[in-house]
Amino acid sequence: MKFQGPIVTSIRALLTPHPMKELRVKGTYLHHKEIKAAQGIKITGQGLDHAIAGTALYVVGPDDDVEDVKEAAMEDMKSVMSRIDKSGEGVYVQASTLGSLEALLEFLKSPAVKIPVSGIGIGPVHKKDVMKASVMLEKKKEYATILAFDVKVTPEARELADDAGVKIFIADIIYHLFDQFKAYIDNLKEEKKKEAADEAVFPCVLKIMPNCVFNKKDPIVLGVDIVEGIAKVGTPICIPSQDFIDIGRIASIENNHKPVDTAKKGQKVAIKIIGSNSEEQQKMYGRHFDIDDELVSHISRSSIDILKENYRDDLSIDEWKLVVKLKSIFKIQ
Repeated sequence: MKFQGPIVTSIRALLTPHPMKELRVKGTYLHHKEIKAAQGIKITGQGLDHAIAGTALYVVGPDDDVEDVKEAAMEDMKSVMSRIDKSGEGVYVQASTLGSLEALLEFLKSPAVKIPVSGIGIGPVHKKDVMKASVMLEKKKEYATILAFDVKVTPEARELADDAGVKIFIADIIYHLFDQFKAYIDNLKEEKKKEAADEAVFPCVLKIMPNCVFNKKDPIVLGVDIVEGIAKVGTPICIPSQDFIDIGRIASIENNHKPVDTAKKGQKVAIKIIGSNSEEQQKMYGRHFDIDDELVSHISRSSIDILKENYRDDLSIDEWKLVVKLKSIFKIQ
C-alpha cells in the first residue's frame, strides 16, 4: 500500500538473513521459495519503493477477485485519511508506521485535545514534508508545524524549516508531542494578547459614588462602583446618557490606596481618567456629566473582534452578556 492506493505486484524474492544475523543489518540474504510462520522476512517486488510501513499485506489466491482485495487493502488508509480536516487547516503529522500514525491521529482527534490535521506522512521528515506544512503560514500560522512521532528529521528538512518558519516537534511519546505543541500555542496566544492589548476594550459600567469627585477636569479623578464588567487601565470611557461623549482613558486604578490594573464587578475603586486629545481634555465633571450619569467603556466592532480572538476565555459569561448589551447601546452591527 502507498498513499496513492494499493500496490499490486508479484513477489520476486523472499529473503531472510543468515543464521545469527539480524534482519536490519545489511548483507547477503538467503533466498526461499516459501516461508512458514513465524519469522521476519524481506520481500522484493516491482513498485514496492513507496510501500507504507505498517500496512496490511494480502495474498491474492486463484479464486480471489483482485478488485475486492484492493478494496480491503484500502480500508486502513481510508480510516487514516478520514481524520484529515476537510477545511484544509491543521498541523502536519509524521510517524514511523501506519499503526503509530493511527494512534497519534486518534489522540489528536480526542475531545480533550482537538488538534486538526491537514496532512500526514510516514517515515523520516524530508524537505517535501516541510514544504507541505509551510502552506499553513499563509492560512493559520500556528498550524505551520510538524508533529513528528518516533521519526528522524533530515538535516536538509531542519534547515528548510528554520528558514521558512515551520516548527518541528519531535517525541517518542505521544503525550510529549502534545505538551510541546500546547506550550507553543499558549506562548503564541500570550504574544498576540500583548500585541492586541492597546486595542482590546473590556466591557464595564461604572457608577460615580457620592462625595467621591476628587478632580473634575483632566485628569478626572473619581471614586466609582463597578456596576458591571471589568475596568482595566487603558479603557476608553464615554457617557452614553450625554450623547456618548468621550472623556478619556483610565490611566490608573486604586483599590484601598494600592495601584491595580483591573477592578471587577462589586469593587469600589478610585480611577484617574486622562483625555487622549484636546476635545476630551476639555470635558469636565459638573458641566458635561454628573453623578447621575453612568460611565461606560467605549467598545467598537474592532475591539469586540479583538476580544473574541485573543481574550475569549478571559471574560466570564456575564461579561460577554455585557458586551452584547453594550453592542446594542452603541448600535454596533
